[in-house]
Amino acid sequence: MKDLVVIMGVAGSGKTTTGEALSAATGWPFIEADAHHSDANRAKMAAGTPLTDADRVDWVTSISRAVEAATAPRLVLACSALTPFVQTALQDQCGRMVRFVWLDVPEDLLAQRMTTRPGHFMPVSLLRSQLDALTVPADVLRMDGTLALTDLVAGIQQALPPLASA
Repeated sequence: MKDLVVIMGVAGSGKTTTGEALSAATGWPFIEADAHHSDANRAKMAAGTPLTDADRVDWVTSISRAVEAATAPRLVLACSALTPFVQTALQDQCGRMVRFVWLDVPEDLLAQRMTTRPGHFMPVSLLRSQLDALTVPADVLRMDGTLALTDLVAGIQQALPPLASA
C-alpha cells in the first residue's frame, strides 16, 4: 500500500517548510495543498472569512486527484486538514494509507509567524477560527512545531513506520 504523509496544522505552523524539508531529506515527492485552492476560496480567506467544509469539497477533490496521479510509494502533503471532513475525504479519496503528522505550535508563535509572511492570502485574523476548527485525529503523530527544522524532520522520519508492502 502506498503512503501519504500529511503534514497538518493551522496557518503558521510550518507545514510547507516542514513538508519541503522532509521531501528534500527523503526524496519523497511533495504536494502543497494551498496550490489547489480555488481563486474564490483564496479571496474568501484573504477577506477574513473562514472556509466551510462546503467550500473545501472541490479543494479536497483536487488534492486527491493529484495524489492519485502520483506513482511514488510515499508522498508528502502540506495540508491544514483541520476538520474531520477533510481528514476523512483524504483517507477515502487518495487511495493511500494516510498518516497525519500534526505540527503543534503555541498560538502566540503562530500569530508571530503569520505576520512575517508577506503576500500570503491567510490573514492573522483567521487564526482563531482555524484553532477552533482544528480536530486532531486520534492516530496522529504529534510533533512539537517549535523544534529546529532538522530535528523536526528527523523526528518525523524516525516515527514513521517503514513503507507497507503493496
